[in-house]
Amino acid sequence: MSGKYKPKYTRMAQIKAAPDLATYLQANGVDLAFDDTLLPPADSPFNRPIHLKSGKTIGNSLCILPMEGWDGTLDGRPTDFTRKRWLKFAESGAKLLFGCEAVAVYHDGKANPNQLVINHETVGGLAALRQLIVDTHAASFGRTDDLIIGLQLTHSGRFCKPNSHKQFEPKLLYPHPYLNQRYGIEADYPTLTDEAIDDIIEQYVAAAVLAQQAGFDFVDIKHCHGYLGHEFLSAVNRPGKYGGSFENRTRFLRSIVAGIQHAAPGLELGIRLSAFDLLPFKKGENDVGVPEQTDAYPFAFGGEQSGLAIDLDEPKAFLALAQSLGIQLICITGGSPYYNPHLMRPALFPPSDGYLPPEDPLMGVKRQIDVTHALKKAFPELVVIGSGYSYLQEWLPNVAQYVLRNGMADSVGFGRMVLSYPTMPADMTAGRTLVRNQICRTFSDCTTAPRNGLISGCYPLDTLYKKLPAAEQLKAIKETL
Repeated sequence: MSGKYKPKYTRMAQIKAAPDLATYLQANGVDLAFDDTLLPPADSPFNRPIHLKSGKTIGNSLCILPMEGWDGTLDGRPTDFTRKRWLKFAESGAKLLFGCEAVAVYHDGKANPNQLVINHETVGGLAALRQLIVDTHAASFGRTDDLIIGLQLTHSGRFCKPNSHKQFEPKLLYPHPYLNQRYGIEADYPTLTDEAIDDIIEQYVAAAVLAQQAGFDFVDIKHCHGYLGHEFLSAVNRPGKYGGSFENRTRFLRSIVAGIQHAAPGLELGIRLSAFDLLPFKKGENDVGVPEQTDAYPFAFGGEQSGLAIDLDEPKAFLALAQSLGIQLICITGGSPYYNPHLMRPALFPPSDGYLPPEDPLMGVKRQIDVTHALKKAFPELVVIGSGYSYLQEWLPNVAQYVLRNGMADSVGFGRMVLSYPTMPADMTAGRTLVRNQICRTFSDCTTAPRNGLISGCYPLDTLYKKLPAAEQLKAIKETL
């Protein structure tokens, strides 16, 4: 976390050759398969198109994952920083942009004061962002008829911070025994009423209508990372029509889908899903992450009652439901950046509010690949996108090629690593050698900065952010850790 931190595990940048990687994986008990050599573009699965049931075609098998932005205006509009980030998505060469940005469906649902919001006043700015992507992508790659652009719709639930970077204004579905205490929320803090949830559903539907008017091909109904949609799936102790049974816990999704299909016919739908979860983790000895202690933990959707192992029965039921609702695009992730970030963002260097990795981060990469593979195998007709690949760094293409070549996913997603190396997907599809000095090394500055009220970006590698006053502030913050 500080400059003095010496990682327990070998850095990926130090593994130079395929035999070295194989030896390291075997020595550390990580059963992660990869291809020794990359195929030429004509034979590469990176260039394999994906055909949707709607008749649309995604031009290749690489994807840009949705990200939460911290650089909008206080009323939810994009800024020049936002536009610069979206330009990176356009220049990436990926043909599926899975949501682009986590956009709040109304102000009080924002995760930070500078998150984008979609409403009648802001939709013009979002439409302009989408057009910027189309124009830039066309200039770089010559065509956009095979480019599919989505917008992620979100409500941050218990992690709402709409008015202050320091003050949560949570919207809870149930009192969580660990998270309430961790974030200073009283056990009797009021939970959302069923009527309030009905209103939020209407906000999602209204947002989807605006997204369609802005030209987006689909909306992602976010169900991941501890935010509201994800918390519904673990609301086993909540009374009323939105909690308890699996049917009740998925009523939120079913109601939103029904509303969108009625109000915005023809708009494609997708879901980014935390398909597994474990107990919340905290700093233990030497700041290494350890799980909370408990005899039973019923709040891990996709987890066993112990809170320490994965059980995919309910995630499979959820995907069966999504498929029955006509949803084809599913992006798989896991856990939450707030309480067990090593599950969804494997890294050697954690953000300021995190902990040192409790396992080789490659185990986290493998876990996500294995879960994604199991779900793809169970639902071959769904278009399943994998995530959690950033830690692989220069070995990402070798692992991704193996995954795609063996049908373990339909598309491989790129998250914050495109902030430092936006054209990595384009280089992969063209068979070019990767530019090593642009590869994200998972220093987590892009999370530490906003956790401390600063604008998010790649401070180590992007000259735009290196030159900001915030870079010096970030350095000072890290030196105090």
